[in-house]
Amino acid sequence: MAGLWFEEFEIGKIHHHTITRTVTETDNMTFSCMTMNPQPLHIDRNFCEQTEWGQPLMNSLFTLGLMIGISVNDLTLGTTIANLGMTDVTFPAPLFQGDTVNVKTEVLDKRESKSRPDAGIVSFIHRAFKQDGTLVAQCTRQAFMRKNPKGQV
Repeated sequence: MAGLWFEEFEIGKIHHHTITRTVTETDNMTFSCMTMNPQPLHIDRNFCEQTEWGQPLMNSLFTLGLMIGISVNDLTLGTTIANLGMTDVTFPAPLFQGDTVNVKTEVLDKRESKSRPDAGIVSFIHRAFKQDGTLVAQCTRQAFMRKNPKGQV
């Protein structure tokens, strides 16, 4: 199992995820179309050339999903029960087609579940950066995590 069990999370630990991803025009177009988002800032290069950005912006919900997705292999693959919520989602700088995203995750808190003795809740803060180190996305997330069924860490 690649993901961590509830007991393995350490408050304050920062996980630097090794997976990186260069985002593409196809990513932006496909995601925007799949989510029925006709915003020209994502899908119309000619329109974007007339804006302050001069080029298409990556869809922010794609960026959010990518940021969390990059963390899955290291943290929650096969050990999560469910996402409980995301708060404080921000996009402090634009992400453009051709940028490469890297992510780090800090474990903010954890607590035992009050209703399930086999689980606990872990709070993370995910941060995504592009290749020059600019922070492009951040969110706090709570995940419902399984405890190790063997009671071992």
